[in-house]
Amino acid sequence: MKFHYPNGKKYVEATLPSKKTKAKPKQISYSNRGMTLEEDINETNQYYLTFQKAVIHKKPTPVQIVDVHYPSRSAAVIKEAYFKQPSTTDYNGVYNGRYIDFEAKETKNKTSFPLQNFHEHQILHMESVHKQEGITFVLIRFSVSEEVFLLPYEALRVYWDRMAGGGRKSIKREEMEEKGFSIPLGLHPRVDYLKIVHQLYF
Repeated sequence: MKFHYPNGKKYVEATLPSKKTKAKPKQISYSNRGMTLEEDINETNQYYLTFQKAVIHKKPTPVQIVDVHYPSRSAAVIKEAYFKQPSTTDYNGVYNGRYIDFEAKETKNKTSFPLQNFHEHQILHMESVHKQEGITFVLIRFSVSEEVFLLPYEALRVYWDRMAGGGRKSIKREEMEEKGFSIPLGLHPRVDYLKIVHQLYF
């Protein structure tokens, strides 16, 4: 009997490996446990909150909804919405009595981080936090190698100003290694950035 999926695609029964050729057991890799940097940071922040190390959350993005459809009484579907204002940074909170505010970015580039991933209003926001003696920085992941760096705002501002002056439009990998701080990936917490924050600011 032939079976078809709802989309019309034919169902094909999976064939088992023969007894002569044993399937090799897959090696477990922990390098890709976090699908995205945001997920890893959210998991880390939950760990910090659970163990009362810090209170840090992802900022909600202000959105204005202009068109909603109600296919049923218990369901609503947003058809059209707009950002009310430019977002600042991704995360903020409190650690050890100090205000923390930071942005998280990823790149598939292996040799550099493009500065176009930042917006001017984000840089200006971090500058304001810095002037008020808050702790502000960026977490940057090179997704291909699964490496995460903490780059303090002071260093980021140097590279941003260099670009604004007509210079290089990205941060070289070597510069990231020189001015940033590598965060080894773990299990609990996944991205322990507060360990570096403590070393830098306390």
